[in-house]
Amino acid sequence: MSTQLGLPEDIQACLFDLDGVVTRTAVVHAAAWKETFDAFLRERDGADFRPFSDSDYDEYVDGRPRADGVRSFLASRDVDLPEGGPDDPPDAPTVNGVGNRKNELLLAKIRTDGVEPYEGTLRYIDAVRAAGLATAIVSSSANTRDVLHSIDAEGLFDVRIDGVVARERKLPGKPHPDTFLAAARDLGVDPSRAAVFEDALAGMDAGRSGHFGFVVGVDRVGQTDALYAHGADRVVKDLAQLGGRA
Repeated sequence: MSTQLGLPEDIQACLFDLDGVVTRTAVVHAAAWKETFDAFLRERDGADFRPFSDSDYDEYVDGRPRADGVRSFLASRDVDLPEGGPDDPPDAPTVNGVGNRKNELLLAKIRTDGVEPYEGTLRYIDAVRAAGLATAIVSSSANTRDVLHSIDAEGLFDVRIDGVVARERKLPGKPHPDTFLAAARDLGVDPSRAAVFEDALAGMDAGRSGHFGFVVGVDRVGQTDALYAHGADRVVKDLAQLGGRA
């Protein structure tokens, strides 16, 4: 193990998720999903509806592309909606409409409250780059570039694979490993020489199935055991625990 970065010595690249790893936006996503799904379920089932829960977020939504999260959660409640199209209005009774409603709420929350980075992560990325390792941001969010710009962090990453790029390249999202594999490929690094940093269980699954060299779970919500069960090699509460000091 490297004493400086807490990674195997043969790691050449670090692939970072955005929400919950680099920025404090995972909780904002969760709140937007809950508001969206609770309104949908209340309208469908009446006052006795079963609310969207934290465990629903972890199991069906967290880390997945927006439309996949809608399909996955609604399937768990035996709800089947038509797909619709990417430009569906946020009140449309379609998968894309529900997803667009969530995104509308998310952007409103970000505009109101702003975005905060995890300073321990930013320091760690600085140390990674100072050590000569390549870096990529890998996120299912279509808002990745705007979020990075808002915290002045675009220059910390050599490659960006986000929801926009995934759609253009027709890459399936997490828990499939394709977006992480695309990042490693764009960096010219074999997956066995790349480390994945994720806070979502779907991201752990992607790291494991992609046969990456090291998978770090970032536990922001008390799910250490679940992160290990889904494939983490190491779990930390903040990337500062890995080291990264010169």
